[in-house]
Amino acid sequence: MSTSIDKPTVLPGGLNTNRQIAQWLQFLPDGRVRLLSGKVEIGQGILHALAQIAAQELALDVSCIDAVAASTALSPNEAVTSGSLSVQDSGIAVRLASRHARMLFTQAAAAQYAVQVQDIQVLNGQFMHQGRVLCGYGDLCHAMDLHLEVLPAERLPSVTLAPGSSPVRPDLVRKFFGAADYLQDLELPGMLHGRMLRPPNLQARLNDDIWLQVCGQVQQLPGVQGVYRDGCQIGLLAQTEVQAVQAVESLRQALVEEAAWFIPSELPDATQLNAWLRNSPLQTTTVASSTKAVDVARAQAVRTLQADYARGYLHHGSMSPSCALAQWRVDGLDVWSHSQGIFNLRRDLALALAIAPEQVTIQHMQGAGCYGHNGADDVAFDAAWLARFASGAPVRVLWSRHDEMAWSPLGPAMSVGLQAGLDAQDRVVFWQHDIWSQGHGTRPGRNATPALLGCWLQHAEFPILLAENAAMSAGGGSERNAVPPYQFDALQVLNHRVMQMPMRVSALRGLGAHTNVFAAESFMDELAHATGQDPLAFRLQYLQDPRGRAVLEQAATQAQWPHRDARQQAHAATGADTAWGQGLAYARYKNTGAYCALVAEVEVAEQVRVKRLYIVADVGYVVDADGASNQLEGGAIQATSWTLLEAAKFDRSQVLSVDWENYPILRFNDVPEVSVELLSDAQHPSVGAGEATIGPCAAAIGNAVFHALGVRVREMPITPEQIVKAMDQADTV
Repeated sequence: MSTSIDKPTVLPGGLNTNRQIAQWLQFLPDGRVRLLSGKVEIGQGILHALAQIAAQELALDVSCIDAVAASTALSPNEAVTSGSLSVQDSGIAVRLASRHARMLFTQAAAAQYAVQVQDIQVLNGQFMHQGRVLCGYGDLCHAMDLHLEVLPAERLPSVTLAPGSSPVRPDLVRKFFGAADYLQDLELPGMLHGRMLRPPNLQARLNDDIWLQVCGQVQQLPGVQGVYRDGCQIGLLAQTEVQAVQAVESLRQALVEEAAWFIPSELPDATQLNAWLRNSPLQTTTVASSTKAVDVARAQAVRTLQADYARGYLHHGSMSPSCALAQWRVDGLDVWSHSQGIFNLRRDLALALAIAPEQVTIQHMQGAGCYGHNGADDVAFDAAWLARFASGAPVRVLWSRHDEMAWSPLGPAMSVGLQAGLDAQDRVVFWQHDIWSQGHGTRPGRNATPALLGCWLQHAEFPILLAENAAMSAGGGSERNAVPPYQFDALQVLNHRVMQMPMRVSALRGLGAHTNVFAAESFMDELAHATGQDPLAFRLQYLQDPRGRAVLEQAATQAQWPHRDARQQAHAATGADTAWGQGLAYARYKNTGAYCALVAEVEVAEQVRVKRLYIVADVGYVVDADGASNQLEGGAIQATSWTLLEAAKFDRSQVLSVDWENYPILRFNDVPEVSVELLSDAQHPSVGAGEATIGPCAAAIGNAVFHALGVRVREMPITPEQIVKAMDQADTV
């Protein structure tokens, strides 16, 4: 006799692992609703967007929804806030949980007042019958058991979604007027202040005899509670932040003066970075391959074009350094963190500190966002580690700007090679895309040992983990957006993962999409130029997706694309000392997310100045038009900074770009004018907008520079030096 166990229904988004209504919603007697989500607020407005979804489904005013900051004690576990997935995954969970709750409350109201369910309307949180108010959510909540599994959409009442509105975010006024809402502002009674001292690089070692001498001197400084060391994990505690800063600087200077560090030259040669990427030990995987073999198509091509593209390492460049607070209880640990993955952080803290995950409670608070993996998780470990020496007092650790730039994970350097074959009619017969890069992820919570900097530096150290790539089903890492959106008969995409970790790297906004789209869309322009075709028309030959075609054509319309050569001539006729150019690019983020087309207008003299960006995007059903537009615009401005200015500086021993002087970013007076248009369609599910512009913006700028100068710059950032280098290379061809 055999028995079978029914598999649970697969639910969408965050519901699949957090299946009960009560995990998402709490109804209060005053009619308000507490919304719980595992996604965290990092400035992108996700809590406001989720509140709008709940309000829409519950027929409540959004002011009645209290979106609660994520906590491991209360919130559903939604892993990491990343990948432009929050509206897509948490949004659908909140939508269905709210829809199910509304159905249950409506049924309860009908039963209590002996009326038919179908005769009840819900208006502003009130259950109405023939114009009469029966009750509200608050009147019924005491009798409702919401520990029920959310039903799939097909078993819930159908809802026609009205166009999303854009009510003002309630947190913005407080931010504008400097309210103390950030983690860096948090002060707890009896709090001690911690600072960390880092080695020059991951492989450095410290002279023990010199350490003992210097440590004893620093221990005597005013306000210092103690100086602590485990291997190269070094920190101190003081009564005030000023005392902590002064003490750690004294410690740093003394160790340098006494030549206490042994510093191996393990970092790559910055002048040979592309060669280092391509010649390192590699793990090669096939990302995509067509049925028709590329080798066969290559033999049929009458000519083959190829080009190489690259970017260097990138810093997150957060406005404020990372910060955390920690306090040990008799039975566990409390942590306040701006981590983007509080449950993953809890797991790794428990591993590192040899306690059970249930003994760790992490409360998320807003900090300086980074849209990637910065030092937020690492500083949480630092605070917890130092708090063990604080006799139960809370400890606040704030990294320095130097710490943040030198030790937060960098966005990996990338090198991309592209080849395409053309037939006698100048049609593309094969496309080859190769990527060389380290993996794009070392976030906590995904390995058998902790992915926390302090753990790697300790004497009985946990191993330094190689950066990995997410599965392609989740969008990939270095190979993200390497598969072109165009229809080519023969296609091959290979990813060559660099199996070394001389510097910490991890997720940076958009992951590999920034460089892959820059390369692929630049190469599409090169193919169009080589065949004498308009770049827009050339793309449309191979783009089959109607939603992709729609954003591309609308962006071209907005930017007056057919008149770009005439506008260039008119600009030159004015006698201006700048060259004017316009470039276009397109991508669908991860090939499954938001569609985005972007046109950039530039003027080039000694430097490239981006004057205007035209963005057209399709993010499916738009929950919050203002929020989506802000995300698209913010991503484009950050991509502009990366593309024109940013690259980490380092020598063979350490990172050198540890301040704003050595790592310039886009300033307010350089920010281009940006227009955003959303092509909304309620028939398509909502997807995220935060990373959709990253790649298209980089490529559109590169293509605009070519239109302005007639010179192709294939390596970011597009600095004056890179332009001169490209001109010199063009002269030698």
